[in-house]
Amino acid sequence: MELQILHWFESLHTPVLNYIMYGITCLGDKGIFWILLTLAALLCFPKQYRKAGLTMLIALVFSVVMCNGVMKNAFQRVRPFNVDPTFENLFGIFATIDDWSFPSGHTSASFAAAVALFMWYKKEGAYALVLAALISISRLYLTVHYPTDVLVSLILGSLYGVIAYVITIFIFRKSKKIHAVFEGKKPYKYLFAKSKKESK
Repeated sequence: MELQILHWFESLHTPVLNYIMYGITCLGDKGIFWILLTLAALLCFPKQYRKAGLTMLIALVFSVVMCNGVMKNAFQRVRPFNVDPTFENLFGIFATIDDWSFPSGHTSASFAAAVALFMWYKKEGAYALVLAALISISRLYLTVHYPTDVLVSLILGSLYGVIAYVITIFIFRKSKKIHAVFEGKKPYKYLFAKSKKESK
């Protein structure tokens, strides 16, 4: 059934859409787009985005540990293109993949970061969720993941984002200093200040 769904996605292949989907999937490679967005929120964007950056960072750590570190090795699901060699190898992407299929790291990281951002900022988070969805679809379009790989990763990634938000709120309640810095009210050096005098 899942292979049939992937063959349906393959039937949608066109030269233009192939390039678009490949470009979208590349944004999720190694979580690079989401890592850069997290760093930007922490270091470049207006200071009020620091709390979102911290939440995204925690969510991405959850994703990489659970998805790439635990679940892939626990389930060891073979990639669909290894099961069915008739799938079209667009841009030679199959040769660049050497890990297990379940769950989808691209999808998990994308939804973890996007949901983490959405928990703080609905407008920006909505855009991020659209991109996360497109990245997830691109994994099916390129036939490198089964539909269940993507579906489960979407759910788990979203859960990581929510958990990261709860953890961030907990940290803020436990530490006024961290709260002040990541709310953008104090500079990062305030974290290392030893006295009120030094923190001014």
